Amino acid sequence: MRKIGNFTAFFGADDVFSNWHPCRFTYHDVAFTSVEQFMMFSKAKLFSDEKSAARILATRDPMTQKMIGRKVAGFDQKIWVAKRESIVFVGCREKFAQNPGLRSILLATAPTELVEASPYDLIWGVGLGERDPRLTDRSQWRGQNLLGITLMRVRDALAMN
Repeated sequence: MRKIGNFTAFFGADDVFSNWHPCRFTYHDVAFTSVEQFMMFSKAKLFSDEKSAARILATRDPMTQKMIGRKVAGFDQKIWVAKRESIVFVGCREKFAQNPGLRSILLATAPTELVEASPYDLIWGVGLGERDPRLTDRSQWRGQNLLGITLMRVRDALAMN
């Protein structure tokens, strides 16, 4: 995590804001080891692919979870786009609500704008690296920053509790 002006940039599994960051939380009596696992499990369940859901729960490796999630049977892009942000919101909310140390770190970022500084991800990130000088200029972003937006929504929700 790196604060740059009114932005807090993050990237990589070692960063607590990453969906790949190892953490434990439960949702509806199912235990998860990362938000990535929650996201891919939820994706499999959304499309009624129980085999993939079970495989995702059986591994702790986020890359493997992502690979399984990319091959979910019955996947429909339109449905996924409509549901993905609410799924990740729930996963992030549970991660930070159930882990007080992580919650404190998230709340301490207020009022900065959270930015996933992934040079590769144009959906969840901004498509720019953490050291890219364009990072603090939204008009230069190549990606949507959905994870940053979702984390700010979680931060706002947890700040009210």
